[in-house]
Amino acid sequence: MLGHWANVHSDFQKDHTNDPRMKYLLPELKQFWASALPYFEKEFEEIREIGPAVTRKFLEMVNAMNSAGVRLLAGSGTPGHPFEWPGFSLHEELEWLVKAGLTPLEALQAATLNPARFLGKENELGTVERGKLADLVLLDNNPLEDIRNTQRIAAVMANGRYMGKSELQRMLSELEAAAK
Repeated sequence: MLGHWANVHSDFQKDHTNDPRMKYLLPELKQFWASALPYFEKEFEEIREIGPAVTRKFLEMVNAMNSAGVRLLAGSGTPGHPFEWPGFSLHEELEWLVKAGLTPLEALQAATLNPARFLGKENELGTVERGKLADLVLLDNNPLEDIRNTQRIAAVMANGRYMGKSELQRMLSELEAAAK
């Protein structure tokens, strides 16, 4: 949610034609976004005017909630809303949580431990421990030093299957080919 509002005031002013993420969008989603843009144009116009002030207020509110002990949950929005980039927007959300004043560890917990707690699955999910489900992302660099390092993915372990960089790149290439 924070990432959506924070990006909104700048994202809707951009021409996304050459955005590198476009190559991964399936034609149906590109077509839906194109058809939805006229309906969102009034919202975009209002957001362009109030976006910076709303963003500052959201950052202040998120910081205050975190300081008060509210357990925050990171989210990635919905691909049905233009420029909510599937697979990318969660990384942006983590960046905005850090900009709001969370530590990188707190931002990571908002995407891992806190949702597990919210769902009552803390004994099964949310941390790397013996006996828990082991879906995780291995990174090239430490996200505690720079939250943007969550985008430097070395490998993924999902459902007991290890996927290294070459397999992840192959999957991206397949997605890009399907999107053409």
